[in-house]
Amino acid sequence: MSQAPLTATRYDARSCELGEGPLWHPERKQLFWFDILGNKLLSRRNGTELEWQFDEHVSAAGWVDRDTLLIASETGLFRFVLDSGSRELIHPLEADKPQTRSNDGRADRQGGFWIGTMGKRAERHAGAIYRYFRGEVRKLFDGITIPNAICFAPDGRTAYFCDTPKAQIMRQPLDSSGWPLGSPEVFIDLREVGLNPDGAVCDAEGGIWNAQWGAGRVARYHPDGTFDRAVSVDGRHSSCPAFGGKDFTQLFVTTAREDLPDATPSDGCVYQATLSTAGLPEAQVMV
Repeated sequence: MSQAPLTATRYDARSCELGEGPLWHPERKQLFWFDILGNKLLSRRNGTELEWQFDEHVSAAGWVDRDTLLIASETGLFRFVLDSGSRELIHPLEADKPQTRSNDGRADRQGGFWIGTMGKRAERHAGAIYRYFRGEVRKLFDGITIPNAICFAPDGRTAYFCDTPKAQIMRQPLDSSGWPLGSPEVFIDLREVGLNPDGAVCDAEGGIWNAQWGAGRVARYHPDGTFDRAVSVDGRHSSCPAFGGKDFTQLFVTTAREDLPDATPSDGCVYQATLSTAGLPEAQVMV
């Protein structure tokens, strides 16, 4: 039996145009997230609001070490040192396509980093999904419109992703090194219920927590794809969840005010809920 919805509380009141890419750094015990359209990386530490401004869109990150992130921008993957703000290009990412930018991304259990690209105006089939692993970038899937829901089963042998307009979350088997085996298949089909799958993360039990754009919620699905329960947030465009906190029972959720002509101060904020189910620390990216 599914549980009654839990309502999250506001974690950070800064309203992002397009909040995305939350990452709990397991060594720093600190949450990072992005405002893609504002070209910003945001965080908070000991009650202090932190912010880094960039000259291009930035959207997702993985952690390299205590002081360094791997950040995906609209032109590349770069190493970013938090204390100094210095950056070093690791690998280009569609740098020859000014009409595209990066979007959803997450580290896999083997230390690779998956990142999706899309048209800046969400042009149909303009994007792709790539994997970076130990200095190499490979295109995994092409013809993507809005890549989202990139996350990984606890054992690292299954990846999930979606193309949001298709309203289907896909399941992709992986080999022991984290590369795809065979073709993806439909895992969760949300077309009949009219929901738009956005970012997602797996918990320690293999459940999938999927933010649903326009629905103001994150829904959990069992490993067999059946609906379990949902967490509600006041921001209508819920965009991506992440687990954090000392025991990884804190669910953080980014939201957006993009395309909301009647946006309120609740839209675009980051929310937090305490769960009975724990997540897993994000894997360290092997650069």
